[in-house]
Amino acid sequence: MQKKLIKIILTIALLISALCASSQYDKDYFYRMGRKLMTNNDYQEAIRVLNVLLRFDNNAYEGYFLRGIAKYNMDDLLGADADFTLAIEKNPVFTNAYTYRAITRSRLGNYDDALKDFHEAIDLRPDLPNPYYSRGVTRLLNKQYSEAIEDFDMFIRHEKKVADVYINRGMSYLYLKDTVQAYEDFSTAIRTNREDPNGYNRRGMLLMQQKRFEEAEADLDTAISHDSTFVLSFFNRALVYSDTKRPMQALSDFDRVIKLDSTNSLTYFNRAIVRSQIGDYNRALEDYDRVAMYSPNNVLVYYNRAGLYSQTGEVEKAIADYSHAIELYPDFANAYLNRSYLRSLMGDMKGARQDRQTAERKIAEYKSRLSDSTYSIYADTTQKFDKLLSFDAKLKSNNFEAAASNTATEKADIKLLSLYKFTMMNGESAASARTAIYYAQRMEDFKQKISNDRLTISNRESNISPDSLVMLDKELATRLRTEEGDWTLLFQRGVTQSLIKQYTSAVNTLTQAISLNPSNPFLYINRSTTRAEMIDFISSIDNSYQRISIDSDPANRLQNRGTRTYNYDDAIEDINKAIKLYPDFAYSYYNRANLHAISGHLPEAYEDYTRAIELNPSFGEAYFNRGLVQIYMKDTRKGYLDLSKAGELGIMSAYEALKNYTKD
Repeated sequence: MQKKLIKIILTIALLISALCASSQYDKDYFYRMGRKLMTNNDYQEAIRVLNVLLRFDNNAYEGYFLRGIAKYNMDDLLGADADFTLAIEKNPVFTNAYTYRAITRSRLGNYDDALKDFHEAIDLRPDLPNPYYSRGVTRLLNKQYSEAIEDFDMFIRHEKKVADVYINRGMSYLYLKDTVQAYEDFSTAIRTNREDPNGYNRRGMLLMQQKRFEEAEADLDTAISHDSTFVLSFFNRALVYSDTKRPMQALSDFDRVIKLDSTNSLTYFNRAIVRSQIGDYNRALEDYDRVAMYSPNNVLVYYNRAGLYSQTGEVEKAIADYSHAIELYPDFANAYLNRSYLRSLMGDMKGARQDRQTAERKIAEYKSRLSDSTYSIYADTTQKFDKLLSFDAKLKSNNFEAAASNTATEKADIKLLSLYKFTMMNGESAASARTAIYYAQRMEDFKQKISNDRLTISNRESNISPDSLVMLDKELATRLRTEEGDWTLLFQRGVTQSLIKQYTSAVNTLTQAISLNPSNPFLYINRSTTRAEMIDFISSIDNSYQRISIDSDPANRLQNRGTRTYNYDDAIEDINKAIKLYPDFAYSYYNRANLHAISGHLPEAYEDYTRAIELNPSFGEAYFNRGLVQIYMKDTRKGYLDLSKAGELGIMSAYEALKNYTKD
């Protein structure tokens, strides 16, 4: 809902006044370029251009404002908040900055501060309608429905042709149980914009709740005719079909939703129920399997799937699912009763008796607390669990919030960025362009000493083909037969052997190079990364449960504990030696931080990432990884800020991480 509001921002951004006549031409150019890139939705490049502007003039409040808009559109909400704050610090009467900081804080769930910002914006410009609308949306989200209606009324005094305001006011009335006024507002929204499917969809949902199914279906049909990709309308029409005993049509609409959104677990859940109702048990089980994959901590998935397994005669699987449901929600009396019955079928009379006794105790507790509205309805054995859920249910009932919610680190497969090492690359790559940001004279002297145009320091995969790498390795082997004592050739061969995954040989070759030049820190860096990569390779073929690769899911690395363990002591010892020999090299601290992180030593990792950033303030990868470490250490706000900074510095995966960690 809030995200729609940002569409207004770009229009306003285009109307921002140019710099005053005394401004330099280059500043004006960067303003114009930043605005142009944003109108083309190239927000990452806009941020880069605005960074240049702000380096020229750190008092350019409009620059911070525009960069905040760009960050908002990339879901970097904390970064946007910080930039809007800087704009306000530079210009305390900047109404738009207050408004959009308020919108940002509202999306972050920080409603109190958002409302304070809206108050400031309205005090500064009480004649502007947009802050009233935005504050109304925030009050709606904050369940201040009467106050939201007042704000929407104020907006409508100025602007009567905006359909969304009637929809939002209608929702406010609906939450206040005023269905008559809600219906009227939804109808007004439709009259205001007959092409917008949302008005028909909202009115259709209200009619559906009132069991006026024929009228509801007509509205949803119209919504779909205006937008055949509007998922919510297909979903709601499927509910109408189900309620009116038309399961095949309901399934067709659920199929359409899944085609449009293949990971929508709620739709799989509902489709499984409909398929169960018509006896299509095998495909219903397939749907529940999908739900279990996308929502692994949801109790009802396992409970319902257990019922199907029971009907298809797969008793052991049914018992396992009931047990899983009980693990997730120990007060689930129904699950105990059903497991008791199945255990008795399997001859486990003791287990059956224990389950029945537990269930009876839960039922007694439930009955004694019927007046307590906080006590879970799922302890009631009369409760049915085969009812289709509405779209906003999110596969959770309010009593299951704690049991069904995932931690932030379970939301997505977000990877630590890899170790830096000397590698071989062809041409001018993105990797070398990023490393060019950091200059170290000693590193440049080393590269000149090696005298190989392909050699660069990077954390990316080599862009040289495997066959070409093998040829390079053979050439170096041939040269070493006549130049055996040349440590530079040994180092290069250690690099190529590592790239073709001959890790043991690479470590031995680098060890020979170190014996010839023991005071060179860069040799230790590459032996360290090679040793770490060797552990990764061994673990990937030795134990599929516990992958410890540098690029695998950090949640697995930091939390899984397999039967066999791997340690990075030798790799850490090498990087310690490199730091002792060259204590001012940012990449060494970054690498040691990575090794600490995947070894589970998070405070030490945080300190080393911090040191790397001190040495290289533009070290986006270090900000990214430090952000992840802080999230795992539960310091989420600072973690988000680090991810925001990483995105600002050009690490595109930071925005993917922020989308997953801060999505509504």
